[in-house]
Amino acid sequence: MQKILVPTDFSKEAENALKTTAIIAKKFDAEIYLLHMLDLPLNLIDPVQGNSQNVPEALYFMKLAHMHFSKIKESDYLKDLSVTEAVQFNHAFKGITEFAKNNNCDLIIMGSHGSSGFQEMFAGSNTEKVVRQSEIPVLVIKEEAKDFKIEKFILATDTEIDNKKTLLKAIEFSKLFEAELHLLFVNTPNNFTTTKQAYADLEEFLQEMNLNSIKKHIYNDISVEKGILNFSEKIKADLIGISTHGRKGLAHFFNGSISEDLVNHARRPVITFKI
Repeated sequence: MQKILVPTDFSKEAENALKTTAIIAKKFDAEIYLLHMLDLPLNLIDPVQGNSQNVPEALYFMKLAHMHFSKIKESDYLKDLSVTEAVQFNHAFKGITEFAKNNNCDLIIMGSHGSSGFQEMFAGSNTEKVVRQSEIPVLVIKEEAKDFKIEKFILATDTEIDNKKTLLKAIEFSKLFEAELHLLFVNTPNNFTTTKQAYADLEEFLQEMNLNSIKKHIYNDISVEKGILNFSEKIKADLIGISTHGRKGLAHFFNGSISEDLVNHARRPVITFKI
């Protein structure tokens, strides 16, 4: 892990994400990219499309962002770390994913304050779009952590073949942190499978992968989201992992907004991997 992107709106939640990033960056001697998106109306930033007299107002917001960056970079927790700041004019979700791609970032770390979604620049549909559309893993942090240790890492799966790609990414991530990986299948009333069949599906899913060290679990609950949250509480997991599949969602139970709901409702950190 060499480059970590931290989008920020200078909120407390974004600072929590940055503090976690600092811990990870020190562990892997990684570079940190701090990105602030100015999602402004076109007439404020483009004198061709709008009124050129508004350009100074856009420049004011950019200067203000760099002032915030200057204060942040003086923080003790960033001491001796390589931190690059960037301010860009773009839609938040689009700018974040494009910046990550253009700078070959390995991980995006974002802050969230819970069930009401991401604050300011991460509000509403931006949350869904960043989590779903990012080609690289997105780690969502809820609370400030003095240390970021991952001992138990849950990866929820529906055993579909496409999820094998996600599993390989999760294995790589767990090895980086020397974490114990738990593969979880949630059984629900709407998609009921016997325990015997569920374990058989998991074994088939892992076939030819020689992954004997992975712990396999079947958990029954009223919904997939509830099952993941309740199981993570039961084993005191340090991190929850889940797959995303762009706009189409995942076949079977990862359809719709399961990943987004987890990002909003889980108190534990959540990492998403795109198939």
